[in-house]
Amino acid sequence: MNRIDLCFEKLRAAKKCGFIAYISAGDPDLARTRDIVLELERCGVDIVELGLPFSDPLADGIVNQLAADRSLRAGTSTPKVIDFIRELRRETQIPLVLFTYLNPVYTYGFERFHKDAAAAGADGVLILDLPPDEAAQNKELIESAGLKHIRLIAPTTPESRIELIAAQSEGFIYYVSREGVTGAQTSLSTGIAAQVALIKSHTVTPVAVGFGISTPEQAGAVAGMADAVVVGSAIVKLIGQHGASPDLPTRLAAFVKPLVDAVKSI
Repeated sequence: MNRIDLCFEKLRAAKKCGFIAYISAGDPDLARTRDIVLELERCGVDIVELGLPFSDPLADGIVNQLAADRSLRAGTSTPKVIDFIRELRRETQIPLVLFTYLNPVYTYGFERFHKDAAAAGADGVLILDLPPDEAAQNKELIESAGLKHIRLIAPTTPESRIELIAAQSEGFIYYVSREGVTGAQTSLSTGIAAQVALIKSHTVTPVAVGFGISTPEQAGAVAGMADAVVVGSAIVKLIGQHGASPDLPTRLAAFVKPLVDAVKSI
């Protein structure tokens, strides 16, 4: 069974909400990314999203844009990230989702990317700028070869389209809880519970909620509405501030553990 499916199966059996952390692979470098992933797992994170660095990350706010830039400057590339995952699998079986845009995947070779990433130990891929209906028009773009294709749904997505996306969903659905780009927010957007309920009326695939969650209070509130909570920019910002510091794992644990605990306490 795919590690993502197995993870949510265990969460359902325990009647717990999951916690998904996003980081940029190669920020500040791949050696530190290894330390970060292992520390996130120690903190109780269930799934890690690894951002593939890209020079034009249109859906990302300034925090994640800068992380991608730092990663590229450190020499990170798609082949190196795949090799990194292969090495990481010697130490952990935490589910890994590659968070990316179509350009790096297509440049690598769409089918080859899926086969190589799956063989290395990746479990899923979220291609932000590949609509499912566009993928369906091109056989090459629906190739999965072992990777779960994670789909996005936004607050502005009409129900007819939600039904279409839900029917094709794998692993989990990522509900983007607010319009705009990634980035921590001071408050949660409204209507999350209603939108999650609407999505779940069309699918049994778990629904994860992200975009803007940055405090234990926010994480705990969302945990009561969804199958998983996603925190990204707030973690990436911390890495950006302390990536070169030897006490980064300690700082990371101090920030992430309260978020995980808030989610698991629901």
